[in-house]
Amino acid sequence: MAGHTLVVGRQTFERGGVLEGNEAAVVVLVTAPNREEAARLAEMLVGARLAACVQILPEMESVYWWEGAVRREPEHLLIVKTIAGRFAALEREVRALHSYSTPEIVALPVTEISAPYLEWLTLTVKPPHGARAKSNAAATKQRSVE
Repeated sequence: MAGHTLVVGRQTFERGGVLEGNEAAVVVLVTAPNREEAARLAEMLVGARLAACVQILPEMESVYWWEGAVRREPEHLLIVKTIAGRFAALEREVRALHSYSTPEIVALPVTEISAPYLEWLTLTVKPPHGARAKSNAAATKQRSVE
């Protein structure tokens, strides 16, 4: 597709749509200890327009180093589609709701993406002009305490 720029590292190519800076598409990986928490995080992210789409993968086994030992635990992986400019708010909200003290929140750059999907993604997660960021996670946590 002519007219669209693909940025890989510092090189620029004419291809399908990829935006730079805050509008660059990213895929964020988040793990959760169970299906219920994964669903709660996904609903919050999409509802707050911090993500256009979240996929929740079936239970898997994670093997990791924690507190001086190798651990094996069942987890669910969330695959979150958003833009770089929404990552800080996404991270803040996930950390506020997540049961882990150190949740996995890893953003991966998207090197190629179809132009129509990128357009939908960008329009979906962009906050309305002039809207102020608010903490949906804090409000949800407060409601669950009451």
